[in-house]
Amino acid sequence: MASVGAVKILCLVLWLWNFLPPCQGKQNWHESYPFIKHASSFSSPSISTTSSNNGYDYIIVGGGTAGCPLAATLSQNFSVLLLERGGVPFSNPNVTFLENFHITLADTSPTSASQYFISTDGVYNARGRVLGGGSSINAGFYTRASQSFIQKVGWEAKLVNQSYQWVEKQIVHRPKYSAYQRAVRDSLLDSGVSPFNGFTYDHIYGTKIGGTIFDRFGRRHTTAELLASGNRDKLTVLIYATVQKIVFDTRGKRPKAVGVIFQDENGKQHEAILGNDRHCEVIVSSGAIGTPQLLMLSGIGPKAELQNLNISVVLDNPFVGKGMVDNPMNTVFVPSNRTVNHTLIQTVGITKLGVYIEASSGFSQSSDSIHCHHGIMSAEIGQLSTIPPKQRSPEAIQAFIKNKKDIPIEAFRGGFILSKVANAWSAGELKLINTNVKDNPSVTFNYFSHPYDLQRCVEGIRLAIKVVQSEHFTNYTLCEKQTTEKLLNLSVKANVNFIPKHANDTESLEQFCKDTVITIWHFHGGCHVGKVVSPDYKVLGVDRLRVIDGSTFTESPGTNPQATVMMMGRYMGLKILRNRLGKLAGI
Repeated sequence: MASVGAVKILCLVLWLWNFLPPCQGKQNWHESYPFIKHASSFSSPSISTTSSNNGYDYIIVGGGTAGCPLAATLSQNFSVLLLERGGVPFSNPNVTFLENFHITLADTSPTSASQYFISTDGVYNARGRVLGGGSSINAGFYTRASQSFIQKVGWEAKLVNQSYQWVEKQIVHRPKYSAYQRAVRDSLLDSGVSPFNGFTYDHIYGTKIGGTIFDRFGRRHTTAELLASGNRDKLTVLIYATVQKIVFDTRGKRPKAVGVIFQDENGKQHEAILGNDRHCEVIVSSGAIGTPQLLMLSGIGPKAELQNLNISVVLDNPFVGKGMVDNPMNTVFVPSNRTVNHTLIQTVGITKLGVYIEASSGFSQSSDSIHCHHGIMSAEIGQLSTIPPKQRSPEAIQAFIKNKKDIPIEAFRGGFILSKVANAWSAGELKLINTNVKDNPSVTFNYFSHPYDLQRCVEGIRLAIKVVQSEHFTNYTLCEKQTTEKLLNLSVKANVNFIPKHANDTESLEQFCKDTVITIWHFHGGCHVGKVVSPDYKVLGVDRLRVIDGSTFTESPGTNPQATVMMMGRYMGLKILRNRLGKLAGI
């Protein structure tokens, strides 16, 4: 069966190859994006030797979910340099095709589009390392933030709506609804998560079908495609450009950003400079992990921590890296006696309990995907947790990988019901381990350290079990109704994290929540408004430096944040243009 699945995928790839748009089909993607170049092609005067006005109006660090729409927008009127540490998503089939979703997460090589990290809590996680950022490696679900979130952060509702629409017209689609997701929908309604709100991008209580950045052929559309809306004459995008630090002029009363130092794919260092206009800025859009990390490496952060690593302190700010939050998620496995098609999140139950219920199903049936781990919902990765950390030698890991080939394909027939705590109250911090920007910092989320999060998780698991035990699911899966203990035991045995398990995991829902917690990549914080940045996202205490990404959030917007982070890039680009040009911006 695995080989048949592989043949099907090969046929799909070959068929799509003939019908993809120029950016991803037979023609080279360079033709559609001539402004995307390798970092090694860069040539510019040194920061230390020039005072001319030949610098960039904006240097954006991070070509991810926010960085790409931001760059495209600002380039309409000003020169923009966008620096991305990874490559392009267009020519990577593991990024492009929904069927290969888990393979990208399983790739832990230094050049993978997904850079894995394990928080100190013992939870396996991932961050984007490719143009498009998180939108190139996530599950693709698209849904807007709630109106209360928009009001809380102080954004202009009309401009927010226009910015959402700008994104949606270009890369968002209505999902090809599956039978599994219909069973989820009917079971949620049967379990009291009502009303049914149909297909909508809006964040409203009840059960709904959301948007997706996967089209009807299962092809992903990332924020990298939004760059096509930019001004080719004013936009330069460098890939494999790893920014090592922001450079400041500290001779005045306040430090002033003047450029950045980055390394190209060959290891050579370059300096990119800003123009002399006071409006010129370095904008950091490297995400909740990369942004606070880069600020600290550049000398902005807790003084003692920086001095311990011999980093010259530009500005002592104890709040950089603090307030890191990840919405905890737990899963309930749904066994099935029928073959289940591969789906990612399409249906969501937005409850007044403070939890969201979502679902995925049918891991890819290709031989490549069957025998690699599956990231956040893996039936295998957690088996490494049975090996003590100090004994996880390369030999032990290779033996583990070899043993995975014995996993029966039947293990991939079912699906998962995901229960996620919304707006978690538990918070942690991010700290530098060393001064190498390519290495992950130490990240702690302190899952369930606040009792309110644990209380909501318990309620969510109860609801998830109710959904799985609904007759809509048993009719679909052709399985008899499973007991709560058996359902929970299936998830405990999957060992989806590196947290030690307890004997009462199937008896205590509190213990089950703690021991089986995983992530769905909605981590945020580290550069909060009012503590690290101002309400217009300018870094406090320095000039010509902003942060525009999810590191500024105190809560994750909507059921899934990517739509709002995309919108934020467009929205802030328009705001910056309007503030700099006035009526001439035409906004």
